[in-house]
Amino acid sequence: MDSAEGGAADRTANSASARARRGALLSVIIPMHNEEAALGPLFARLDEVLPKDVAVEIVCVDDGSRDGTAAALAARAATDPRLRVLLLARNFGQEAALTAGLEAARGDMLVLLDADLQDPPELIGEFIALWEQGYDVVYGIRADRSRDGFFKRSTAGLFYRVFNALSDVPIPPDTGSFRLVDRRVVEALNGLPERTRFLRGLFTWVGFRQVGVPYVRPERVAGATSYGLGRMWRLAVDGLTSFTTAPLRIWTAVGLALAGLALLYAGYTVLRVLIHGREAPGWASLMVVMLFGFAVQMIAFGVLGEYVGRLYQEVKGRPIYLVREKIGFDR
Repeated sequence: MDSAEGGAADRTANSASARARRGALLSVIIPMHNEEAALGPLFARLDEVLPKDVAVEIVCVDDGSRDGTAAALAARAATDPRLRVLLLARNFGQEAALTAGLEAARGDMLVLLDADLQDPPELIGEFIALWEQGYDVVYGIRADRSRDGFFKRSTAGLFYRVFNALSDVPIPPDTGSFRLVDRRVVEALNGLPERTRFLRGLFTWVGFRQVGVPYVRPERVAGATSYGLGRMWRLAVDGLTSFTTAPLRIWTAVGLALAGLALLYAGYTVLRVLIHGREAPGWASLMVVMLFGFAVQMIAFGVLGEYVGRLYQEVKGRPIYLVREKIGFDR
């Protein structure tokens, strides 16, 4: 942890009730989508670093993979009593897969981990130590993102700045899903009725005692990310619309400002006609004003449509995910 955050952590920990790992169950929740090539390195690392003094379950959620991920998980579950597998009916997205894992896991403390090992499982021991001090959420902070491309780094930084400027619930910059959460936090999250989920925002919204741990994010061990530009955009829009109505208020202000400018221009036009006489209007200026006005209206309708669309999704009441098969949960 950095010095400022570490000082806050020490002060909070002194007032937090300590916990003991003895007798506790650790759940490691891993969402997967086409991660067959990463399974070998992943489980090898987990076997090395998972603590031996706590009971462990590993909950893998296959989010509609099209490769051999599901078959490989089923084969491994037959020989590994720690492993429990959820096969979703189709690809519902990472937030839905994480939600499925949180609802299925039974642990007293739960760790959310990516299968590509860009979130190092070696930090789980440090997360548990902070949990023992009384912290309810221990989240990883990507202190060094130099291995990410320039575009991804810049857009991620822009998203956090915009989100925290607009939202009433700011989230720590450069955080992802990698974190440890206490059972109380999971029960609070599982009780939330919303279906369009932005979990890193929800983890902050529920509160409780939280602390961050910085780490250097390595490269993927295998395969390629399925999180393309389209999914990143949808996640960003979901995050903003889930936690703030500021975009709607902004367009109200834009509308008022444009109306004021229109009134000023109308007054200027009247005065000019009174002073210089009537002039034929210019087509170029007229078309520019009309096209600009139409563009502003379309953007405003788009912002409004995003909120209406989310209302529509919530009103339909469809489940966040559907499970095709459960493996290992009867043990």
